[in-house]
Amino acid sequence: MSAVLCVCLSAATGAGADPADDVQAAYSAWDAAFNAGDAKAVAAFYGQDAIFLPATHDVIKGPDGVEKFFGGLFDMGVTGHKLELIEAHGDDDMLVGTAKWSATGKDASGAEQPWGGVATHVFEKQDDGSLKLRVHTFN
Repeated sequence: MSAVLCVCLSAATGAGADPADDVQAAYSAWDAAFNAGDAKAVAAFYGQDAIFLPATHDVIKGPDGVEKFFGGLFDMGVTGHKLELIEAHGDDDMLVGTAKWSATGKDASGAEQPWGGVATHVFEKQDDGSLKLRVHTFN
């Protein structure tokens, strides 16, 4: 599945495209991987030197750490992730997107509850035109 998501992300990031369109395409593909519960597919969106800074205040580096983090969320039953673009800017090498995020988590008794916050994403354009996350932080 991650190969399909990467192909979709690559096709959506053509030269001269509006940064908001590129970031929105990346967000849609990322949400699809998350909502499939596929931690490996989510991790495929991160470059080898990526830094992921979740609300836990951990500093997570690279796709392996990202996969472990999101695998833990999926094991806890987190579902229904949605990124809503606030703003995007960029150039031929790098894009920055900000978003509101939401998901469905569980409270201490196991009942579903809404989760949400804001996120910042720094994407690096790859030689093949695809985007990989370099920095991702959320609260």
